Order: sequence, then structure tokens, then C-alpha cells
Amino acid sequence: MIRTSLKTVELGATGLEITRVGFGAWAIGGADYDWGWGSQDDQDSIATIHHALELGVNWIDTAAQYGFGHSEQVVGRALAGLERRPYVFTKGGQPEGPGRKTIQSLRRDSLLREVHGSLERLGIDAIDLYQIHWPTPDPEIEEGWTTLAELKEQGLVRHIGVSNFDVGQLRRAQAIAPVETLQPPYSLIDRRVEGEILPFAEREGIGVIVYSPMASGLLSGGMTRDRIEALPANDWRSRNERFREPQLTRNLELVERLKRVAARHDATPGAVAVAWTLRNSAVDGAIAGFRRPDQVDPIVAAANLELDEDDVATLLDPPVRLL
Repeated sequence: MIRTSLKTVELGATGLEITRVGFGAWAIGGADYDWGWGSQDDQDSIATIHHALELGVNWIDTAAQYGFGHSEQVVGRALAGLERRPYVFTKGGQPEGPGRKTIQSLRRDSLLREVHGSLERLGIDAIDLYQIHWPTPDPEIEEGWTTLAELKEQGLVRHIGVSNFDVGQLRRAQAIAPVETLQPPYSLIDRRVEGEILPFAEREGIGVIVYSPMASGLLSGGMTRDRIEALPANDWRSRNERFREPQLTRNLELVERLKRVAARHDATPGAVAVAWTLRNSAVDGAIAGFRRPDQVDPIVAAANLELDEDDVATLLDPPVRLL
């Protein structure tokens, strides 16, 4: 197995040394649920995971909600028999409800069912990082976080973190047990976490891995109006406001600026978008989703891509409005 030298960093204070770009397994969950990405071939997914590992990526982020276990099953199949497996991060708190719809629960019994299901599907003895997927329902945060602390004490999970929490919710969790990691959305299109959340995480020593650094593919450079119009109904992006007017024109203009910066570095727009998120000193790693092996190389390059002030000025001129 040939591995490239990707830059690594410690994830907060966990002791986990992670590559600056990780494999996001949301899209490989398939289409048969309310947040699907359209049809996906499992063999393509497994080949894509293997290729990312060959390039040196050393962590995978998934969730029980992605296809209600299907993404975890595929990840488990990809990792079976590997001599050296990557770190596996997954999430709970969004179990399957009636009609393949996502429901929200941070109750102890629900989370315990989820974590045992995740362990079985992934085929591992302990999850390297287990995260609360969403802080919903808000009144159940304390019960949910207490449960994760219990799971860590039992050794079923090695580290615990949260996703999509605001500062007030982080403080509530910290009053129970240390929050080791945070997973927020962050991209040139969505910069809301810059104001309070990322500075708080940095001050508190909370490791940060950001998701959707390419805004769910919109900033990859491969999205055109025609392709967006052709998105199938079972791809959640077909219903998302970022892929519709009036936001779409502004977002595609940003892609043109990404292309200009990419040309300076012999890189792709998607790699530039990911590298931009990694410039923030609070950010340890970025999650990039892949569905085919050929998508991996151009984006994983972001781990080693250094943008300068001129690049940033190009990307933010005209300034990207905070949404």
C-alpha cells in the first residue's frame, strides 16, 4: 500500500494524530432515507475508501443516521481484514423513525441502542470518537452527554465530542464532562462559527473537525447549473436553498474565484475551498466527502496546500456575506 505524506495534527487534546483531511461517509449512506444523496454503489464506496487510505488519509467520519446504518455497514466492510485501520469517528442521536424519517433523541436508552448498533456494523471493539450528532432535543443534552461520558468510562468509545453545538450548549456539556471535540459546519459560504464558536473551542482546547468545507459539493468546481438542475429528487441538495436562486448565482461566482486561486497552485477549486477552512487556527481537520476513487486525489491535496494572503483576498473580494 503506497501512502503519501499528508500533514497531520493532534485533534485537540485527544492524543489522536489525524491527517488534516478526513474521509466523510455521509454520501455513501445511499438514497433510501430523508437526507440521502441519491443512489450510490457500495462497491464504488469501498473502492473509494481504500483509495483514500492508500493516499494516507487516517480517519473516517460517519454516523448511524447516514442511511440509518448503511454508511457504517459500508465502512465496516471496507475496513474488514485491513492490517492497519484508520481512526473511526461516528455519531448518534438521530435514530430512524416511521417512514425512514430521522427523529431526534438524546435519551440514554436510545443512545445505548445506537452505539451498540454502530459497533456491530463497523466491526470494531471501540469507537475512536463518538459524537452527539445534533443538540436536539435541547432539554435532553445533559442526559445525552452524561451517557457519552459513561460510554467512555466503559471503554466502548475512546473519546467523546459533539456536533452542531453552540457555545451555551458546549458550556452545559462541559459542566458534566470535558468536551473533547466539536464538529461544526464551516465553509466560505457558511462562516457563522467564526464569531463565537471557533474562538471558544480554541480557548478551551477543544479539537475541531469541520464538515461541509466544500458546501456539500457546491464549491468543488464540478457543480454547474445543468448538473444542479439534474439532481434527483432523492438527493437532499435538490431541495436546499444554497442550490437555488437567489443564492445560487452568488455561490457560483465564488466558485469562479476559487478557480482563479486554484490555477495559481495547480490545484482544484475544491482543494482550495477545503484549504481555506484549514487556515483557521482553531481547525484541526476538515471532512471531505467522496463517492468515487477519482474524486479523492484532487481534494486530499488540500492537506498540504498553503494559501497566502493574496489568495484569501481573492476569495473574499467581494466579501462573502455571512449567512
